[in-house]
Amino acid sequence: MEQTQLVGISRRRLLAMSSISAVATLLAGLGRFTSSGNAKASDLLTTSSRTNTSFGPIKQIDSGLLNVGYAESGPANGPPVILLHGWPYDIYSFVDVAPLLAARGYRVIVPYLRGYGSTRFLSSETFRNGQPAAIASDIIAMVDALKIEKVVLAGFDWGARTANIIAALWPEGCKAMVSVSGYLIGNQAAGKIPLTPQAELQWWYQFYFATERGRLRKIPA
Repeated sequence: MEQTQLVGISRRRLLAMSSISAVATLLAGLGRFTSSGNAKASDLLTTSSRTNTSFGPIKQIDSGLLNVGYAESGPANGPPVILLHGWPYDIYSFVDVAPLLAARGYRVIVPYLRGYGSTRFLSSETFRNGQPAAIASDIIAMVDALKIEKVVLAGFDWGARTANIIAALWPEGCKAMVSVSGYLIGNQAAGKIPLTPQAELQWWYQFYFATERGRLRKIPA
């Protein structure tokens, strides 16, 4: 296996571990993982041997501007949890997380954000917009389409930013939030100011993937 593949797998597992840890901690605070119950928050953290590779059939639902593709597991009447992936990852960042939460009685929903997987715009006339607020509006529309009144949100990277914005725009529908990457509602003006070279180096992929230079470099699948 090539080094780049190993790095990708290791990073996905790291993100999954971070997500599990954060979600478990939050749900423990919500009373779903208690010392008197059948499981504790620490039970979710033993994931090193987990090798799930599939969610099973992907569901589709029309909501807002999109037809959203999403994975769902757990009881339909369980407390809903929406797990939001980041860029350039997808729902499989949570492939080890979802079944663990589902086994504890949660209804786990993992949507493809716009531009990913089987999620599609309903109209070819819709402006293709990747603003964080637009992605947050997508998830709110999806929650409405699924007739969910209150939800726990968890995410990393773009998913964390989306969760943050949803919590700000729709606090009455956000029961709790796990933001693995921190609080990410950004200041656009401040974002134009360059960081130190050492800090900029950590974001090399942003410049690479978001420019013509990156598009012209065809990376083998």
